[in-house]
Amino acid sequence: MRLNQDTPPDADGPHVLVRTEGRAGLLTLNRPRALNALTHAMVLRIDEALTAWEADPTVETVVIRGAGERGLCAGGDIRAIHEDARAGGGAGGATVDFWRDEYRLNARIARYPKPYVALMDGIVMGGGVGVSAHGSVRVVTERSRVAMPETGIGFAPDVGGTYLLGRAPGELGTHLALTGAQADAADALLTGLADHFVPSDELPRLVEELTRAPAHKVLPRFARTAPPGRLAAARDWIDTAYAAPTVEEIVDRLLDSGVTEAKETAATLLTRSPTALKVTLEALRRARRLDSLEAVLAMEFRLSHTALGSADLVEGIRAQVIDKDRSPRWTPATLAEVTPGHVAAYFAERDLPKIR
Repeated sequence: MRLNQDTPPDADGPHVLVRTEGRAGLLTLNRPRALNALTHAMVLRIDEALTAWEADPTVETVVIRGAGERGLCAGGDIRAIHEDARAGGGAGGATVDFWRDEYRLNARIARYPKPYVALMDGIVMGGGVGVSAHGSVRVVTERSRVAMPETGIGFAPDVGGTYLLGRAPGELGTHLALTGAQADAADALLTGLADHFVPSDELPRLVEELTRAPAHKVLPRFARTAPPGRLAAARDWIDTAYAAPTVEEIVDRLLDSGVTEAKETAATLLTRSPTALKVTLEALRRARRLDSLEAVLAMEFRLSHTALGSADLVEGIRAQVIDKDRSPRWTPATLAEVTPGHVAAYFAERDLPKIR
């Protein structure tokens, strides 16, 4: 079945545009005023399209992109998550249902049997990484800003973020996960979050060519060398500091490094949720030992469910998104107060829907 209808319009218009053109199936995330933040309905619509195109021999390539000029996708609908968390959303809540289907979609994208080309132009954060960086062909531009900024809202990287960042060279992924720092095009390529650099003004022509020819023939004609990034030059102090066994020791190594940027990074870490930092570090190290994306997503599902009932997630979203005072009051307030038992509780088995 070929899909040429958009999703039924609502007050804001269709939030996912689904079309076929020539050899390609085209997905456009269409909430530009919300930086294309994902809703549950959008996740289900993308999955529906992938189902149809997997069985359609005329669709050879899938392309996902974002509407507007600001980016592919800023993540999940954080305000809706905040409302659910404040209401005490549990295993049967709307947010848990959203995460279940979102994580299943992430796994599906990773194993999709046809080329899945993600145009990671502009802002690509959180859930935006989930619908792009698991694809088989990831394209960044000079405008790309790729990040998993969850520790800043009292959360831990999800959507397979610990799987991706746990497999980055050295400790670069640990740095990105704990700080929430944005990776530019070169940094995304270095850390394995992307495959090709294409100038943003070439993207329309790239998509046009993908409707006519296979991705493996088209991409080499458009790929260029990315402008220099920042992470490559920082590898020494990043790898040394983040190899420490605890967050406290990571901060100490950063402060003792003698590198101005490292000291600034330590100061950034101390503004993040202490609980989220410790949970994220443990999650990254567990993710490295797990043998599949699905297993990591199942772990992240447990973490996310626990975080939904935490004070830090509500407070972090309030400070960063709702009130925007940028002054979260974390509970516990310091790294020393976050005990091993507190961290272990995030990884406890729960009766949750299966991701596989």
